[in-house]
Amino acid sequence: VRRRVPLLLASTSEVYGKNAADKLSEDSDRVYGSPLLARWTYAAAKGLDEAMTYAHVQQSGLQARIVRLFNTVGPRQRGSYGMVLPNLVSQALAGEPLRVFGDGEQTRCFSYVGDIVPALVRLADCPEAVGRAVNLGGRTEISINDLAARVRDVLGSSSPIEHIPYEQAYAPGYEDMRRRVPDNTLAGELVGYYPATGIDEMIQAVAASRSRELIAV
Repeated sequence: VRRRVPLLLASTSEVYGKNAADKLSEDSDRVYGSPLLARWTYAAAKGLDEAMTYAHVQQSGLQARIVRLFNTVGPRQRGSYGMVLPNLVSQALAGEPLRVFGDGEQTRCFSYVGDIVPALVRLADCPEAVGRAVNLGGRTEISINDLAARVRDVLGSSSPIEHIPYEQAYAPGYEDMRRRVPDNTLAGELVGYYPATGIDEMIQAVAASRSRELIAV
């Protein structure tokens, strides 16, 4: 604000919480669980980030844009913090069981970093995006069960798929969202964002990167 520097705030689809609407638009309701659970505390904190940014746009004239990212994946991504695709790829390459948490029927829309970064650059220069939150997500809804099966098929792996109960994988009281599907209409209108990379291409890119890392070691 003091230096009049434009801001691009990286927010997250977590702000929508447990809202399982058919497509989550930027004005969709947020549905949270208990504030004593870390997941919803994180979601609430990111929502406050957005609120503070918007307040500065309105009161201080800050040239700020907000982007809500949905499950972005790509080369060099590690499986830290439960990032499911890198974990499944690493397990398949090692011939280990593909670990799927819960019943595996929860769905996500994965987006490829090669589609996301150009959209971020365009949004940072888009005057119409100032003071707005914009979804950037993938085009294809897929269950984690189907994702694990695709990883196995694309990589030619014989790894079995193993389901792990949430209570064994996380702290007591862990909550997951059953569905998270973005509405990318606004990003398309503002900067021509239309995700082009398919799930199989994402798997191949993550696997190629992981294989190079293993060879280097």
